[in-house]
Amino acid sequence: MKAAVLHEFEKDLVIEDVGVAEPGPDEVLVRTVASGVCHSDRTMQLGANALPLPLLLGHEPAGVVERVGSNVAYVRPGDHVAACASSFCGHCRWCQRGEPQHCENKNRSRPAGEPPRLSLDGAAVEPFVGLGGFAEKLLVHERTLVRLPPEMPLDKAAILGCAVITGLGAVRRAARVRPGETVAVIGCGGVGLNVVQGARLAGAGRVIAVDRLAPKLELAQRFGATDVVDAGACDPVEAVRDLTGGGVDHAIEVVGVSATIEQAFRMLDTMGVATVVGVARPDVQVRIPAVDLLLEKRLQGTKMGSTRFRLDIPLYCDLYVSGRLMLDELISETVPVERVNEALAKLDNPLGARTILTF
Repeated sequence: MKAAVLHEFEKDLVIEDVGVAEPGPDEVLVRTVASGVCHSDRTMQLGANALPLPLLLGHEPAGVVERVGSNVAYVRPGDHVAACASSFCGHCRWCQRGEPQHCENKNRSRPAGEPPRLSLDGAAVEPFVGLGGFAEKLLVHERTLVRLPPEMPLDKAAILGCAVITGLGAVRRAARVRPGETVAVIGCGGVGLNVVQGARLAGAGRVIAVDRLAPKLELAQRFGATDVVDAGACDPVEAVRDLTGGGVDHAIEVVGVSATIEQAFRMLDTMGVATVVGVARPDVQVRIPAVDLLLEKRLQGTKMGSTRFRLDIPLYCDLYVSGRLMLDELISETVPVERVNEALAKLDNPLGARTILTF
C-alpha cells in the first residue's frame, strides 16, 4: 500500500510501498478514505518523542472496513468507521473505572514474538499511536474503531477521532460546563475551536476566545465565541477579568505552555476550574499563587478530552447530521496524500483549522 513514512526526525516523509500483514483474530483491515493532519503529527515528525523509526504518522483516519479477524464481532466488511488513539482493553483498572483514556493495554501493537502489522523491506514500521493514518490502509485492533452512520461523510468523520472529541470532551466530560457559566478558551486552533463550539452546545452564557491571531479569533466567533481577546495586544488575564467582572467559571487552555496555563488559572473567579488540554513538553513547569487555592480554584488536566469515543463519536455524528455541530467549517483544505509534507509544514504557522488528506 502507499504510505507516507518518516525515516529521520526533522526530515520530510517519503511516499513508499509498505507491506500490510493479514488481520489477526482481533484485527481489522480498513481502506483509508481520509485522514486529518494534526499538530501532534508535526511535533512527532520534529522529534518531540523518541519514537521508533521508520514511523507512519497520522491518527485521525476514517474509512471502510475491508476484512476482519476471526474474533471480531463489532464491525464487518463494508462498515464505515473512524479510528481513535484512545483505544481500550475493557479489563484494566482504568477501563473498569470508566476512564478508558488511561487504559493500560491499548493494543497498539501485536504481542511480542508476532510479526509486525506493517513492514518495509522486511523491517517493522511503527504506526503512530497504533494507527498510522497517512496510508491507504489501516491494520488495527478492533477496539480502536467506532462504527459510523452511513449518512456521515468520511472526510468529516476523520477529524472526529482527535480534534473534535478532545475539544468537546474537555467541555462535556472534563470541565463539565453547565448552562449559564462563563468560559475562556485559550488557543483557537483545531482543538480550541471545538472547545468553543462545545461550550456553545453546553449552554455557556459567555464564551471568550483568546488568541494572538486575528483570523483565528474571527473563526472562533463563527463557532460561537461571544467575545474575543487579542492576547498580542493586551494582557489577556486582565481583559478576561474586565469582561466578566472578576473572572470566569472555566478557563480551558489548548496551547500547552507554562505562560498560557498560568494565565488560565489567573483568569478564574472564585471556585473556578482551569482545564489544561494542550500537550506540554515534559520539562514544562507551572507556578500558581497558592493563596488562590483558598478560594477553591482548581487546576486540572484532561487526556483527549476524557473521551469515551464509542459513545461520543456517534453522538457527534448525530449533531453534525442535524446541523448542530460544525465540521465543514473546521476543514480548511483537502489535499492528496502526496502533499503531506506541505500540509505538515503549514502547521508551523497555521491559520486554518484542519487539513484533510485523501486517498
